[in-house]
Amino acid sequence: MNTLSRFEKFYFKIKSNRWYWLFSLFCRFSLAYAFLFAGFVKVINERFASGLSVKHPMGAYLEALHQTGFYNTFIGVAQILTAVLLIIPRTVTLGALLYFPIILNIWILSFALRFEGSFVSAPLMVLANLFLLVWNYDRLKYILPIKNFGQTKLFVKPKSYTTKFPVLFFSAVVSCVVLTVILAQFGYEVMPRNSISDCKEQFKNTPDKTVGFDFCDCIHNKGKSLTTCLEAFEKDKAKNNSNNL
Repeated sequence: MNTLSRFEKFYFKIKSNRWYWLFSLFCRFSLAYAFLFAGFVKVINERFASGLSVKHPMGAYLEALHQTGFYNTFIGVAQILTAVLLIIPRTVTLGALLYFPIILNIWILSFALRFEGSFVSAPLMVLANLFLLVWNYDRLKYILPIKNFGQTKLFVKPKSYTTKFPVLFFSAVVSCVVLTVILAQFGYEVMPRNSISDCKEQFKNTPDKTVGFDFCDCIHNKGKSLTTCLEAFEKDKAKNNSNNL
């Protein structure tokens, strides 16, 4: 039995487990809800995260996107359509395929701008989307560059699911959530935060209080780019450290 055949045997086994099936439903409907909400905001021509200042890097991006007019509406319609496809059982595979490039883009954008509004949710949504893609492997495999398939049949819903709880799998899920939260809290030395008060809070009672406050002023009052403010922060921090030697 080759590697692909062993994988497919394992795949059909987990597809018959009720806990995996329930988790797939959770992923489908939670992802769909997120896009229905985000898409509706765009369709009614409101700016997403409207409370975020336009001087904030993400606020500036969202404001520019809002000003594109029908392009912003098009993205909203695409998100709503993708969400609906995820909800309908017969179209969930197509929905998962359409969802992935959109949420991957949001994840990279969140990390690039260190936006805490989706710093935790975006990577978890990417992982949930990947799970759905693997869950629908029996349909997706025909578009993969694989010549020989082990079992070519589609999965047929069993009359009764197995109920053995997959401890290892759900331990991995919990670990991914915990690691993502830890990265959001401690992954970066400096975060712009969503307001100047929250930004300054991370520097209180630290040796970098002065240069940290300047960083927050650079972001939230002067409206400069994150890269520019980070470079100034690192330069001022290094200068302070050399003066304290």
